[in-house]
Amino acid sequence: QVKVVESGGGSVQPGGSLRLFCEVPESAVAHEMAWYRQAPGKEREFVASITKEMEAKYAGFVNGRFSASRENGKTAAYLQMDKLGPDDTAQYYCRVDFFRLGRQYWYWGQGTQVTVSS
Repeated sequence: QVKVVESGGGSVQPGGSLRLFCEVPESAVAHEMAWYRQAPGKEREFVASITKEMEAKYAGFVNGRFSASRENGKTAAYLQMDKLGPDDTAQYYCRVDFFRLGRQYWYWGQGTQVTVSS
């Protein structure tokens, strides 16, 4: 029932930009939306998150390069990624958290590939 739709990945040169999009159509407003990434041979790592109150957090490696935003009143969010470098190459996954009957549930998107190379 809960289908997380994400897009926006692609291939860019170092210094380029991408904007990731994540959405759960026709759903209640999610408490938090977040992005994680995983590169081959590496552990999955947190990238960024944004709550329904529009509070955003970022991993240290973001270093001011990324900015998360949400559409008002919807489970839909964007992650603007600028100044991308080769180390940002990974599969990026959106995670959407809901509260239902006082319990937290989370759902994952299928992922979108980000490749940064010359």
